[in-house]
Amino acid sequence: MNYTNKAIFLDRDGVLNRERGEYTFRPEDFDIIDGVPEALIALKKKGFHLVVITNQAGIAKGLYQKSDVLACHELLQKTCSFCIDHLYYAPWHPVISESLSRKPGTLMFERAIARYKIDAGLSYMVGDKERDLIPAKKLDIQTVSVAENVKADLHISSLPDLVPLV
Repeated sequence: MNYTNKAIFLDRDGVLNRERGEYTFRPEDFDIIDGVPEALIALKKKGFHLVVITNQAGIAKGLYQKSDVLACHELLQKTCSFCIDHLYYAPWHPVISESLSRKPGTLMFERAIARYKIDAGLSYMVGDKERDLIPAKKLDIQTVSVAENVKADLHISSLPDLVPLV
């Protein structure tokens, strides 16, 4: 495989929308972080594919439905002028159902890499938890943390800070 496209992989909660400390599945609770839409559009203009990779265990737990997740993602896309290429989500939880898709597994990343012919070495994963970055490290994707206590290649305070660095 000699892929040449580059991507920014993005965790959802804590990177794109505010982390509430509980499941975010209602559009009215989906608070997009200031500057995120503009940052996504700027990253897209720099030639990056934009791919959201998110665990949504509340589905497996019966707390909400896939349609709730999709409603939040539709709001995100509208707010960001539909610049996100794909939003992958893992609806499983290890207590209820095992899956290689769920982070720290790599399957959601691998699907995006194959679909968009992404060169992992030219790409970045932005997360706020160690589990977000583990699969990126396994795949040689550069890691970016928006949390100070998470080990990563780069640290930023929020997504807009990434734009001038890539």
